[in-house]
Amino acid sequence: MVNIFFIGLVSFFTDVSTEMIYPIIPLFLISALGATPALLGIIEGVAESLASLLKVYSGYITDKFQKKKSLAFIGYSAGILSKIALIFAGSWVGVLGARMIDRIGKGIRTSPRDVLVCDSADKKNMGKAFGLHKSLDMAGAALGILIAYFLVKSSSGNFDYKNLFLIAIIPAGLGLCMFFFIKEKKDHCPIEPRETFWKNLKCIDGQLKLYLLVVFIFTLGNSSNTFLLLKAKAIGFDDSTVILLYFIYNITASILSLPLGRLSDKIGRKKLLVTGYFVFTAVYFGFAFSFNQPFMIGMFVLYGVYTAMIAGVERAYVAEISPKNLKGTMLGLQSTVAGIALLPASIIAGVLWTAFGSSIPFVFGACLSFVAAVILLIFMKKHNVSRINDDSKIIYRVCAVNKKSF
Repeated sequence: MVNIFFIGLVSFFTDVSTEMIYPIIPLFLISALGATPALLGIIEGVAESLASLLKVYSGYITDKFQKKKSLAFIGYSAGILSKIALIFAGSWVGVLGARMIDRIGKGIRTSPRDVLVCDSADKKNMGKAFGLHKSLDMAGAALGILIAYFLVKSSSGNFDYKNLFLIAIIPAGLGLCMFFFIKEKKDHCPIEPRETFWKNLKCIDGQLKLYLLVVFIFTLGNSSNTFLLLKAKAIGFDDSTVILLYFIYNITASILSLPLGRLSDKIGRKKLLVTGYFVFTAVYFGFAFSFNQPFMIGMFVLYGVYTAMIAGVERAYVAEISPKNLKGTMLGLQSTVAGIALLPASIIAGVLWTAFGSSIPFVFGACLSFVAAVILLIFMKKHNVSRINDDSKIIYRVCAVNKKSF
C-alpha cells in the first residue's frame, strides 16, 4: 500500500493545482468574458472528451510497452503547461486551449496510473486500493478549492486570476516530485504478439461490454460539474460561496472513498455501483428542483457520497474482469466510452439550459441515470474474479491465435 500512497500523493498535489482554478474558470467565462452556458458546455465537452478519447490509446501503449511510470509522468507534466497557457490566455479561445492541454495530460496519465495502482494492490483488496487513491485525489481537490475560496474571498472583487494560475504551478511541480518514490512492477513474462486493440473487441468479457454500455448511457446525462456551480449561483450563492460548495462535495468524497472501497471488497461491486447510480438520480432531481440554499448544500454533500461510491469502485470492477495483458487498455476503454458521451452530454446540457431553463438538464441526467441503474440491477451478474481472469486469458489467447477471424 506504500506505493499506492505515493501514487495517491501525485494525484493529491496535482488536484490541488487543478482545483485551485477549476471552479473559478466557469465563473470567469460567464462573468468576465460573456460566455453563455451553451458555449461553456462546448468548452468543457471538448476538453473532457479529448481526455477520455486519449485514455484507451494510452492504455494500449501502457500494455504494449509496459512503461507505466514514464507515461504517467509525461501526462502529469501537462498540468504545468496548462497553467502557463492560462496565464497568457486573453479570451475564451485561450481558456479552451489551456483546458485542452490539461485534459490531454489527463488522457495520457490515467490508464498507466490506474495500472500502477492495480499492480500494487492485493487482488482481495482492489476496492480498498482504488479507494485510497481516490481519497487522496479528492482530498487534494478539496484543498485546492479551499485555497481558491480564501483567495477569492480576500480579494474584495479585485481578484488577479493570473496570480492564481502562477501559484497553481507549485503544487503541480510537487506532484511530479512524488514519482521519485514510486516503484514500477516489471512484468518479466514474454509479451505475446497482439493485434491492434480494435480487432480484439470480441475478446472482451460480456459483462464488461454491458458495463461499458451502461457507462455510455449514464454519462450522456452526466454533464460537466460546471453546471452544478452555475445552478448554485442561479439560486443566490455568490462566487466565493459557490467555490465553498464545491469544496464540500470534494471533502465528502475524500472522506468516504476509502471506507466505501473497502465495503465493495466485502459486499461486491454491483451493490455499490447500482446504489451509486440511484443516489446520482436523487441528486440530479434535487438540483433540478432546488430553490433554496440549505437544500442545495445537502445536494452537494450527497453528490460527494455518489462520487465516493462510484469512482474507485468502477475502476476496481473493470480491472478485475479485464485480461491481465489488457488491463490498461480496458481501463482506458471505460474512460473513452465515457468521453464519447461526454461531449454531447455537456452540449445537450448547455442547450437545454439556454432553451428551457436551469432545471431541465438535471431532469434529463436523472432519467438517464435511473435507466443505467436499472440495467445494472437486472443484467449485471455477480462475478467470481479468479474464474473470470482465467477465462479471459483463455479467450484472449484463442483470439490472438485466430487472427483471421477478425
